[in-house]
Amino acid sequence: MPKKPEAVVTLDEVVAAFVVQAERRYDKKHYDNYVKAIGFAVTLYGHLPVDELSPLKLKTVRDVIVRSGRFCRSVINRYVDRIRLIISWGVENEMVSVTTLQALRTVKGLPRGAEGTFDHKKRRAVPDNVIRRTLPYLPPVVATIVQVQRMTGYRPSEILKMRAGDIERNREAGLWHYVLDKHKTERHTGEEKIIPLSKPAQDLLAPYLTDKTAEQAVFSPAQAMRERAAEKRANRKTKITPSQAERDRRRAANPKQYCEFYDDSSYRNAIEYAIEKANRQLLPDQQIPHWTPYQIRHTAGTETSRLEGREKAQALLGHSTIETTNIYDHTDLWIREELARKQVNPFAKPPSECIIVGSEKATKLCKHKDFRSK
Repeated sequence: MPKKPEAVVTLDEVVAAFVVQAERRYDKKHYDNYVKAIGFAVTLYGHLPVDELSPLKLKTVRDVIVRSGRFCRSVINRYVDRIRLIISWGVENEMVSVTTLQALRTVKGLPRGAEGTFDHKKRRAVPDNVIRRTLPYLPPVVATIVQVQRMTGYRPSEILKMRAGDIERNREAGLWHYVLDKHKTERHTGEEKIIPLSKPAQDLLAPYLTDKTAEQAVFSPAQAMRERAAEKRANRKTKITPSQAERDRRRAANPKQYCEFYDDSSYRNAIEYAIEKANRQLLPDQQIPHWTPYQIRHTAGTETSRLEGREKAQALLGHSTIETTNIYDHTDLWIREELARKQVNPFAKPPSECIIVGSEKATKLCKHKDFRSK
């Protein structure tokens, strides 16, 4: 009896099956990144049998991503890795041949300077003084987020998804615990993450925990808009006109709907808007330089390393290896800056004044007649 031919599985079918489990496995941000990555491949080759996806076809997909001009080189390489991960999932579930995956793994990542690509500058710590000067121009709720992030050193996403019920306020020794059951390294450690909250952090958080259910966001965009509206009313210098009163009435009857939680983009945009607002009012020599929320994490890591040592910075940032902490620790730059502030030009004085004190032999040499004449 002839063998029944095996059904041909297309790339579309593999992706559809992967997406179903990805919705349950990943948070929205990671899920969206997988969908974006595989979307480029599906557009070109979704109709083809998945085992026809070859290294050259994968490189063609990558070229399309490069030409879009939307992503830096490291993101492009991550997108290609995610496509391979989806194919690996297909092998695991017997939808894709293992030889297909092995072939795709031969495609190397784009090196720095590859044609058509660009790289963002590496993040650096933002000085505390720059943050301090920005705070007055931020909505109160965003200013609180910034300060809590600076004290804890954690990722913006981990602070932004904080719910009132995630904070344990009955801990000993005067600390609160912010318990994250889902976080970036959960799939590696399998453990919940606990962020101890100091008394200064508690003082900042307390007003945002009042009258909230366990599931409500601690930091809400809706609350920020209410604060902004109250500030505008307080600063208003003219009487409300009948037309303005009518507009207020219509808005109250049909209020805008805001997300329950901030996301990375809205948080970053709020800071960028505050800096632009500040710089419109400040003199040219007082301008606030551009900075982003993730630089706060670098600041926390650097300052903790400088004051307490690199191992404690590793613990604060929640890294499993010191090599990862080194990326966030810019102490070496701080040391070089301190040395530069103390530096003098050794050639700006006569030789006799340039020799290190205590070097008897060198001092005698400076006083030697022949040496001075040279």
